[in-house]
Amino acid sequence: IAEEIVPEPHFFRDRYFPTEAGDIFAADKVLTEYRKGDRKMAAFVAPRVGDIPMDRRGYEIREYQPAYIAPSRILTLDDLKRRGFGEALYPGMTQAQRAAALQLRDMAEMDVRIRRREEWMAVQTMLENACTMQEYVDEKTAGEQNHVQFYDGASEHTYTVANKWDSADGDIFGDVKAMCKLLARRGLPAVDLILGSEAADAICDIPKVRELLDNRNMAYGQLDPALTQYPGVAVVGVLNFGGYRLTIFDVSESYENEAGQDTPYFPATGAMVTAPGCGHMMYGQITQIDYGSTEFHTYTAKRVPKFICDQEHDIRKLRLGTRPLAAPKNYCPYIFAADVVG
Repeated sequence: IAEEIVPEPHFFRDRYFPTEAGDIFAADKVLTEYRKGDRKMAAFVAPRVGDIPMDRRGYEIREYQPAYIAPSRILTLDDLKRRGFGEALYPGMTQAQRAAALQLRDMAEMDVRIRRREEWMAVQTMLENACTMQEYVDEKTAGEQNHVQFYDGASEHTYTVANKWDSADGDIFGDVKAMCKLLARRGLPAVDLILGSEAADAICDIPKVRELLDNRNMAYGQLDPALTQYPGVAVVGVLNFGGYRLTIFDVSESYENEAGQDTPYFPATGAMVTAPGCGHMMYGQITQIDYGSTEFHTYTAKRVPKFICDQEHDIRKLRLGTRPLAAPKNYCPYIFAADVVG
C-alpha cells in the first residue's frame, strides 16, 4: 500500500500572517486599521510662546467581508461497500466504523485544502498589497470576484531594480539596502529577504557576494543553506546589506492550479523584504442551522464543521467552513521586487 505524500505549505501564513486572539471576529465583517509612521521633528519655539501643539496622527480603518470557503465531501452507501484505501490496515470494521474513519479522513483533507488557500491568500496579499478571490457557484462555474486592497490610488510596496542581479551591472546589495530603507522610513523593521527559487540559486553565483563573503576582515554574513520545517522552504543564510542583517529564505512552495498545473506560490525570480508578523490572518463568524436543529447558530472560530444527512437517499455530507482574510498590520510592511534575475 502506497500513497503519495504531498507537502503542506503554510510558511507564509505561519511566519507573516499569524492569528491572534483578537483576530477572530464575532461579526460577518472584519476590521483592519493602520496608520503611517511619524517622521516629523519637534519645532523650535520662540521665547515667551510656551509651546507648539502637536497634531494627532490620523489612521485608517477599513471594513472587509471575508470570502467564504466551504469544501465538502459526500459519503454514500457505495463508498462504504467499496474497499477503501488502506482497508487492510483496519480489518473487521463495521460499516459504522468505516463511515466514521472515512469522514475523519475527509475532515483532515478538507482542512489541508483550506490551509493551502490561506497560504495563497497570504502570498497574494504580500505580492499585490491586495487579494482578488474568485468565487464559484459550483465546481466549474465562476461567480463574482471579491477584491480587497490595502491602499488608495497607487500602492507603495514595490521596488524596481535597475539591472538584474545576475548581470554584470547588477547591484544586489544596493537594491536590497534601498528596499530596507523604504521600510525604515515608515518605522517598520526589515528582517527577512524572501527569494524565489531562481533568485536564490543565482545569489550564490554573484561575484560580489562571493567576494565579500571571502573577505575575512569584514563581517558581511554567511551563506549556509539548510532545510526548514516547511517543505519547499530553506534558510540560505544571513547577509549584511548596509547594516541591515537579513535572514535569506529560498521559497519554492507550489500548488496545483485549476488547470492541473504545478504553480509556485511565490515568483521564482522575485524578491521581498519584510519581517515576521507583518500581517495577520483574520476570520469572520459563520452562521448555520446544525443537524437536528431548526434554529440558526453563529460560531466564532477558524473552522466550523457542519454535518448534513439525507435519510431518504442514504447520504451523509460533511462540510468545513471558514471565512479568512489576510491583511497587513501596518501600511505596506513589505517591499516586493519582481524579476530581479533572469
